[in-house]
Amino acid sequence: MPPLLDTELAPLTLYARGKVRDLYSVGDQLLLVATDRISAFDHVLASGIPGKGKVLTQLSLFWFNFLADVVPNHLITADVDQYPEELAAYRDELEGRSMLVKRAQMFPVECVVRGYLSGSGWKDYKASGSVCGIRLPSGLRGSSHPPARASTASTTSTSPSTKW
Repeated sequence: MPPLLDTELAPLTLYARGKVRDLYSVGDQLLLVATDRISAFDHVLASGIPGKGKVLTQLSLFWFNFLADVVPNHLITADVDQYPEELAAYRDELEGRSMLVKRAQMFPVECVVRGYLSGSGWKDYKASGSVCGIRLPSGLRGSSHPPARASTASTTSTSPSTKW
């Protein structure tokens, strides 16, 4: 089966399209659809990975369900049989890769848990000896394990949350 790169769920209104997910307005709710798009360094690549969106959705559902008694979340259902009637025509496309959710106010935080010194972290380290402002020992190599894992901001507009 070819990768699902874009969705068109007419007559629904596309609310937003992210690097991987497409969001549709469904009355006072949203439909999140995880595509098979690949993003690297904030760029969406032309190819995709078949089934990637289904894996991402199932991971999200696991954590939403696992933590449901700890913290509330926006999940209404991921059972396409419980979706509004206008989505019935898209059942096969939505099965396993979508969630109907409550609208919520976004808390704009994005982070990267770094276990290896690679990608933008490696680039930052080579230039400054640090990653997101966190000083690291000299002499580390690309894709090596830093002294400890860290959660860092994925953009420079947010300060790092954890030290190495």
